[in-house]
Amino acid sequence: MQENNSIRYPAALTWPAKFISYLFHPLFIPTYVFLLLVFQFPYEFAGITVWQLKMRFFSVFWLTAFFPAFAVFLLWRLKFSESIFLRTQKERIVPYVITMFFYWWMYYLSRNFTDQPAVLKFFYMGIFAATVFGLIINNYMKISMHGMGVGGAVAAVILFAFHYQAPMGFSISIAILLTGLVCTSRLLVSDHSEKEVYAGLLVGIICQVAAYFFIM
Repeated sequence: MQENNSIRYPAALTWPAKFISYLFHPLFIPTYVFLLLVFQFPYEFAGITVWQLKMRFFSVFWLTAFFPAFAVFLLWRLKFSESIFLRTQKERIVPYVITMFFYWWMYYLSRNFTDQPAVLKFFYMGIFAATVFGLIINNYMKISMHGMGVGGAVAAVILFAFHYQAPMGFSISIAILLTGLVCTSRLLVSDHSEKEVYAGLLVGIICQVAAYFFIM
């Protein structure tokens, strides 16, 4: 993302902000959430071998991160978008649709898995719903994808604790801290307005909460 034209921040702020933006790109959020569940609730994966668990991890990464990112790369190389950073609302339409398909596919697959946490069903439904609303809102403003990603993640972690009645205070604290860092980073190094970042955060949270009560 390009930096704000109105304010020029020092490199000591922008470089860490860019690193955080890349590290916690919204396409990586499903993989991070899956890893959290593996370490927080390993007994939920008791029905599969270590090799199968690794394959499940790679399938999450391939379907929710690699393929959508590769699709964006192809769109850029085929001249359907001016850059891989999707700086305009028009450039974001097709990537939204592509990501929507993969997120729906993950939810569809998760309904038949009995050897992984049931909470993944609502999580995948939540991120699918977020892309749907993101696409709709994209017609009116360039809602922050990072905001939707971290908003959905922090809501999911809180809902995991609620569902399992587990003491996840540390995980929730880290999720909230990272959410603040990511949103601040987007305000520093992107051309998003505060309204667009906060709107993305709100959409991500609402979609996870709605999906929880609808699925669980």
